[in-house]
Amino acid sequence: MLCTTCRTRPVAVAGGRCTTCAALRPSPRDGLMTATPAPTQEGLHLLRSPEGLAKAVVALLVAVIVADVSAVAAGLNTRGVFADIAGGDLEAFGLTTRADLLNQRAYSLQLLTLLPAAVVFILWFRRVRLNAEVFDASQQTMKPGWAVGGWFVPVGNFWLPRRVAGGIWTASAQTNTDGSWRTVSHAPLNLWWAAWVLDLLFGRYASRKYERAELPQEVVDAAGLVVASDVLDIVAAVLAILFVRRLTAMQGERATLGAYPLSTRPAGPGGHHR
Repeated sequence: MLCTTCRTRPVAVAGGRCTTCAALRPSPRDGLMTATPAPTQEGLHLLRSPEGLAKAVVALLVAVIVADVSAVAAGLNTRGVFADIAGGDLEAFGLTTRADLLNQRAYSLQLLTLLPAAVVFILWFRRVRLNAEVFDASQQTMKPGWAVGGWFVPVGNFWLPRRVAGGIWTASAQTNTDGSWRTVSHAPLNLWWAAWVLDLLFGRYASRKYERAELPQEVVDAAGLVVASDVLDIVAAVLAILFVRRLTAMQGERATLGAYPLSTRPAGPGGHHR
C-alpha cells in the first residue's frame, strides 16, 4: 500500500503515510492542506484551503450577474423610450422619469453586489497566491503582496494581476502520480482576463457616451452601448466563476501530491528548467 501523501513510497507509520512524509509533512491542522511549507523572506507559508472563499466568490458573482440582468432590462427600457421620442412620439416624454429611476436602481444594485464581490475575490486571490508559494516559489515572478496591490496600480492593473495569476496557475498545475509534469490549459485564465479587461475598457467608453448624450437619438445609441457593456459584464462574471472554480480545484488536487520533484518541473523560457 502506497503512502497517502506522496503516493510513491510504502506506508510505514499510522495514518497511512511513509516515514519521509511523516517527518517532512506533519498532519495538517484544521483549515490547512497537506504540503511542505515554503520558507520565504516574509516568514513561513502554510497551505490553507481556498474552498470557502471560492464558494463565497461564486455566490457573490452570481449576485453580480443578477444585478447586471436588471441593468440590461433597465437599459433596454430607456433605449425604447428615447427611440419613441426620436420617432416623434411626444407622449413618450412622460416615461423618461420612470426610465431614469429604473436605471438608478439598477446601478445601485450593481454597486451593492460588485463591491463585496471584488473584496472577497481579492481575498481568495491572495489565498491561492500564498498557496502557490508553497507549491513552487520558483514560478512566482512577483511577491505575494502584489496579489492585492496589483489591482490598485493605475494602468498597471491591466496586466499586473494577470502576471500574478499566471504564476499561481503554473504552480498549481497538478503533476501526475509518478511526479511527472502535466500540462494544464491556460484557457480559463486567459478568457477570464481578456473579458475582464475588455469589460473595463468598454464599460468606461459606454458610460462616457451616455453621460454626454443630449439628443434623443444620441441617448438611444448610448443606451445601446451601456446595455452591451452590461452583457459583457455578465460574460466576464461567468468566466470569473469558471476561473475561480478551476483554480480552486487545481490547488486541492495539487495539495495531495506533496512537493514537486525538482527534475520534473516545467521548463522555463528558452527550454531550461527553473
